[in-house]
Amino acid sequence: MAPIRWARCLPITVALLAPALLLAAAPPSGDIKSDKPSLQGQFLIATPEMSDPRFREAVLVMIRHNEDGAMAVMINRPAGEEPLGRLLEALGESGEGANGSVPIYIGGPVQMELALVLHSSDYHRDDTRNVAPGVAMTATSEIFGDIAKKAGPAKYLLAFGYAGWAPGQLENELLHNGWYTAPLDPKLVFDEDRSRVWERAMERRTRDL
Repeated sequence: MAPIRWARCLPITVALLAPALLLAAAPPSGDIKSDKPSLQGQFLIATPEMSDPRFREAVLVMIRHNEDGAMAVMINRPAGEEPLGRLLEALGESGEGANGSVPIYIGGPVQMELALVLHSSDYHRDDTRNVAPGVAMTATSEIFGDIAKKAGPAKYLLAFGYAGWAPGQLENELLHNGWYTAPLDPKLVFDEDRSRVWERAMERRTRDL
């Protein structure tokens, strides 16, 4: 499926891809393979020792983690709001009658033209990807039409971009105290005050894979 091109609704131009294309946009490959358990469906939490300023006090949802690398989405980098009607019009749909605004987040520094919608698992399409109990991801434009019709997920988070790691790279960063992990909590993903997400996630942290 070809990318769905958006109008300029942020300081960047964004595109919404079908999950098959989005999830194929893997981090660069490498030679290292991991025999550690997968962190998919968990939180990745930046430690106080995190040296990369892009991830200072960041909390991410792990979308994929296997021998080919890892992919995650930050949930505590708000970038503003856009009217739902404007988003629909950018997709070539009628925004008439669409009320409210959609909070927008920076999901990570990789491919910021890509949009991902994390949402509660009460909503499911054929192209929805289950992430963890209570949390799923859909990356097709129909979700916004459903939201406008009050037929979408009860809770959702729209993010642009993602964080990606080559094989073995994330494991190395964990080894050097760049990250903690924690069980995923849907309340932190969707309900908690964004300014407190890191603090709350730190209370749930674990250290090892």
